[in-house]
Amino acid sequence: MKVIIGNDHGGIFLKEEILLVLGELDWEVEDIGCHSCEPVDYPDYAVQAARKVAAGEADRGILICGTGIGMSIAANKVAGIRCALIHDLFSAKATREHNDSNILAMGERVIGPGLAGEIVRVWLETEFTGGRHRQRIDKIAEVEHSATQL
Repeated sequence: MKVIIGNDHGGIFLKEEILLVLGELDWEVEDIGCHSCEPVDYPDYAVQAARKVAAGEADRGILICGTGIGMSIAANKVAGIRCALIHDLFSAKATREHNDSNILAMGERVIGPGLAGEIVRVWLETEFTGGRHRQRIDKIAEVEHSATQL
């Protein structure tokens, strides 16, 4: 399984902690940056990661900025992406089981590295339950498709 990870300058330190967790979980990782504390524009990284996930070049994505909000908004503009902004374990599990989220967004200024690592573990290890949740995901896809037809 392959995960793509991206961040802006506000998420660089948390990303380093998450990379350690991903190494323990034995996932293939593509780190698209950024790699310094110099200010950058988060949409550049969020959209790049989201396009790779949507194209099947990665199974999942993880995005980190100061709050996670900007990254999640930008990623969700890409068709086929269900990016969830998560800062607790219950939501990490629920968004995989019910929403089949394919990108996780977190905020370095909101969450500590220990909890962030546990969220990543739960999110990556939880499967989509399908069933009645599949029809809801399909409805979201219909909205995306109809929006591209305008």
